[in-house]
Amino acid sequence: MALLTTDMQDKLMALLTDEGLVSKASLDKAKEESEETKRPLFELLADKHIIDDEMLTHAIAQVSGVPYVNLTNSLISQDVLNLLAEDVAERFMAVPLAEVQNRLAVAMVDASNVQAVDYLSNLIERPLKVFMASEAGVRHVLDQYRTDLSTVDEAAEVSKQEAEKEEAGNIKTIVQDSPISRALSTILEYAVKSRASDIHIEPLESALKIRCRVDGVLREVMQLPKAIEPALVSRIKILSNLKIDEHRIPQDGQFAVKVANKEVDLRIAISPVVWGEQVVIRLLDKSGASFNIEEMGYAGRALRAVRKGIHRPNGMVLTSGPTGSGKSTSLYALIQEIKNDTVNIVTLEDPVEYKIAGVNQIQVNPEVGLTFATGLRSILRQDPDIVMVGEIRDDETANLAVQAALTGHLVFSTLHTNSAAGVLPRLLDMKIEPFLIASTVNTIIGQRLVRRVSPKRDTYQSNPIETQNILATVGHLLPKTPAEVAQVSADLGYKDLPLAGQNAYTLVKGKDTPATPRGYSGRAGLYEVMDVSEAIQQLIVAHATTSEIQKQAVAEGMITMRQDGYLKALQGITTLEEVNRVTADTA
Repeated sequence: MALLTTDMQDKLMALLTDEGLVSKASLDKAKEESEETKRPLFELLADKHIIDDEMLTHAIAQVSGVPYVNLTNSLISQDVLNLLAEDVAERFMAVPLAEVQNRLAVAMVDASNVQAVDYLSNLIERPLKVFMASEAGVRHVLDQYRTDLSTVDEAAEVSKQEAEKEEAGNIKTIVQDSPISRALSTILEYAVKSRASDIHIEPLESALKIRCRVDGVLREVMQLPKAIEPALVSRIKILSNLKIDEHRIPQDGQFAVKVANKEVDLRIAISPVVWGEQVVIRLLDKSGASFNIEEMGYAGRALRAVRKGIHRPNGMVLTSGPTGSGKSTSLYALIQEIKNDTVNIVTLEDPVEYKIAGVNQIQVNPEVGLTFATGLRSILRQDPDIVMVGEIRDDETANLAVQAALTGHLVFSTLHTNSAAGVLPRLLDMKIEPFLIASTVNTIIGQRLVRRVSPKRDTYQSNPIETQNILATVGHLLPKTPAEVAQVSADLGYKDLPLAGQNAYTLVKGKDTPATPRGYSGRAGLYEVMDVSEAIQQLIVAHATTSEIQKQAVAEGMITMRQDGYLKALQGITTLEEVNRVTADTA
């Protein structure tokens, strides 16, 4: 932190209290402690979390007359980073931001260090435009030096030359510091920092394509020479404890890495394809998991229906949706909601994605005969109150889950269907008697994940087609008069809903930046929650179709996924385009 004169410290204290960032009482108490301990006042304020680093840096920049920049979420181009060597950047805690009119914009922790600014200016032979940034922000950019994908290209070229020297083209050993190891580490680090959920390594006829799934959408990162494929796949197999010499059948494995001070579990799936072996790596970030159902996007009627279902003493709570729609995360959140010392919770998962303290989690292992069905039989002898079955995949597991619900257990599980209503006919397909379904299933959740609009955004008024779609989808749900706004907003769980019947509605669109591709950052859930009422039970017994059950649920007040998505778009959480994309296959 820059050294401040007494005059500047006084100005800074006045700014903090005037802006309401720090109370006068807290400041006076900290000043007394600072005088007693001889510690700098602002260092003390930061350590006590009275003011955070970013806020303090912004305030110091303001009183120092230096422009401030927040770098905690910034992504800097590798071309720009190359303008200042990493060792120099780290020594002076100064990072390049962009080139502006032959000047280099640089962010520094100590922007008032004139000697350092002059040295850097002479070193790169051009004038600087200096900004002040927090230490955390500068370190975030320094980390990006180590995720330069050009190093993967270099490693690929070295490996290609080595491969050409191998007569058999079969790499038998790969040492830890080999170019391939460094390339794999860089790809993993890039994926983690890009918030990717999956990495796809796909062999083509004459190249190796690397793609990452960010916020649910795949995008190509780079293409590597075909020659490095055997070495890269072998390295992944070694780390996953898989058979290196097996290329004919699929293999699954896992390992954990620490990347950017985060523990990340990796699930590996390797399959033989026409041009080689495809590798899909699922990244599970332990530190970033949120299992709060409200933060995940449950709101209003859906939230109330879910809480009602999970607090019943027995029965089934089922989640549905396609692969990658967040079903397992929903189950973890529901367990987190009701977990306490008075209940015994046992889960059966494939794989155990997140470990939860106080929950007895069992990993399915078909190779030794531990399937969902055999595991479920064992679980019921362990005196459980709540049972979670990762997925109901076959008739036997479905029957056992129903029997568990009938014998006084609360059962959580998932099924692959397009909507909540589709779960009931799916259970019929699994040869479960209609009267058993009607008497055991309490609550069904249908869900999808949409990309969130990034914080850097613009607002605009909906065009006539968008307005028409909004009115057709949620017009009947919106308040009719200003007097109804508070009541309807509380009922649906969204703040300050606009009135129905307007000619245009305010929507948001994110700004497309390297850190927020197409204007999106992060994901939120769209949910429809069906409470199985007496009327729906009668439809089940009568072998009703999915559409008939859906119609009855909507008549009873269920908000569909598409409606939930449109309400979230009106709240500025996502866009209509994104909602339409993920709910195209729902009713």
